[in-house]
Amino acid sequence: MKYEMQVDKPMQMDTQHMLQLKNIFLAPYMQLATELVGKLRHAGGNMFRHQIDTMSILIDYGYIDSVLLKAACVHDVIEDIPGFDRQRIVQVDEDGQAVCDLVLEVTKKEGQAKPDYLQQIIARGSQKAKVLKCADRISNMTSLGFVTNPSFIERYCDETEFYILPIALEVDYNMYQELITLIITRRKYLEDSGYIEQQKRLKAQAD
Repeated sequence: MKYEMQVDKPMQMDTQHMLQLKNIFLAPYMQLATELVGKLRHAGGNMFRHQIDTMSILIDYGYIDSVLLKAACVHDVIEDIPGFDRQRIVQVDEDGQAVCDLVLEVTKKEGQAKPDYLQQIIARGSQKAKVLKCADRISNMTSLGFVTNPSFIERYCDETEFYILPIALEVDYNMYQELITLIITRRKYLEDSGYIEQQKRLKAQAD
């Protein structure tokens, strides 16, 4: 199933979108997300900040959908908090079940291989799941600029190119363009640091 690609977004939030955002009660979802404060990230900071960053990226791209923004606030709680009871999301408000369903769409199952998980989103993900995954990856790729492990950066760039770009190209061309730029800048760092040349030498020696 193909979706209508998002191409244009307002240069600034207009009154209609402001009022729509004003009426979305995000605080209870943010409260759930604060349980991720102790989950540290490779680039520094913590997983709570990543939830809020993902939500802000969606708003930046003009998405003012209550279920999408609420899910962004808690999109990692089921995966990253051992034993988290998903009913806590369901019971928050009238959007709770839809929010939980969306979070589950972007949650990697225990023991599931990462490529299989991403292929599942490509093949069967809803539009909201795909948009949320793109915003999530933009946040991750941006923070990748503070990661100093070259092999991790290379693997993450490859994963983004192979799996996330096709998702973004389907649902939001502006996100697609930003992701390409992020991949280019991160790979430029690998090249400038000498990592790419080093890997070529190691491969030549192995051959």
